[in-house]
Amino acid sequence: MLPGPTNVPERVMRAMFTPMINHRSDDFVELYEDAVESTKKVFQSNGEAVLLSASGTGAVEASVINLIKNGDKVIIPVNGEFSGRLAQMLEWAGANVIKLETKPGENATFDQVKAAFDNNKDVKAFYCVWNETSTGTMIKYLDKIKDLTARNDSYYVVDGVSIVGGEEFPMDKWGVDVAMTGAQKAFAAPPGISPIVVNPRAKKYMEQNPPKTMYFNLSRYFKYYEEAKHTPFTPALPLLYAYREAMNVILEEGLDKRIRRHRICSDALYSGLSAIGLTPFAKEDARSTVVVALNYLEGLEDKTFRNTLANKFRVLVAGGFGNLKGKVFRVGCMGEVHRYHVMRTISAIGSTLDMMGYKTNSVEALKIAEDKLKSL
Repeated sequence: MLPGPTNVPERVMRAMFTPMINHRSDDFVELYEDAVESTKKVFQSNGEAVLLSASGTGAVEASVINLIKNGDKVIIPVNGEFSGRLAQMLEWAGANVIKLETKPGENATFDQVKAAFDNNKDVKAFYCVWNETSTGTMIKYLDKIKDLTARNDSYYVVDGVSIVGGEEFPMDKWGVDVAMTGAQKAFAAPPGISPIVVNPRAKKYMEQNPPKTMYFNLSRYFKYYEEAKHTPFTPALPLLYAYREAMNVILEEGLDKRIRRHRICSDALYSGLSAIGLTPFAKEDARSTVVVALNYLEGLEDKTFRNTLANKFRVLVAGGFGNLKGKVFRVGCMGEVHRYHVMRTISAIGSTLDMMGYKTNSVEALKIAEDKLKSL
């Protein structure tokens, strides 16, 4: 129950057990083209998809070095570890970064974003970490940002590493120019493949202004795909097979049904764990549906709790980041999460707390969660 890597279906794991192929062969063209086209369907975009053999951070960095130049003005909400890292990447690229900083567990409001645009007419891009996994927060006004970026044709970039595939994301409809994710999160695939999707406007800019880098030069990927459906460098072939199968799983389930499942399971986790006596870390209007961050009970030691949960009940959850280390723990609600995962997690957490001397009402918590899960 980590916020990545998540549980991977057996059929996706089995897809990796395939004889090695030549990445300049017809077999590779079939594999890569299938994976690219499926990715575009999941992102709901007619743009260009590049499947990088890299972590999610690699795809995020690729968006920065291909789009941002020295002196460009960029607006970005910052409220946790990953949005802070992205702001740093932008600064390293030479950008004039306007940070909309809020406390962990809160999000900058849409009005604050609007005010930043009102006060900066020459903005080159708006960047955001849609789902801040370090704090369990999620921005809930992505559909409104295009009204701001349209003022001066600034670019709209969404770091969706931990949420695309687990929440609604009609990329083209929302006017997003560049977006990316990581396979090991809501896609429920092994880590190592990170797709980045670029719309025609951003693609044209990147081709006309290529960065001084080799591996993350997206214009090279565009060129190789257009000419032969190849990649410029050797990709992680076994992972691509698994990734393609994960895309098949998503599309077979259907995006609407998959998103509904994530939301129902999330509601059940929040409700059930709250009934045990745990409190969510993020403010209610900012809470993520795919990462449930919870405050520790007074006196509850982080490592002891998580080790007991793992060793006695075989349930893995994540600890806190940075200043939140030892203060919160995080439960992933993404990918393959279903009724079984929710009920087992609530039961295991309740039992662990009982073993550590905390009085909980796990029976009532499970009843509440089960009631939320009835519609699955």
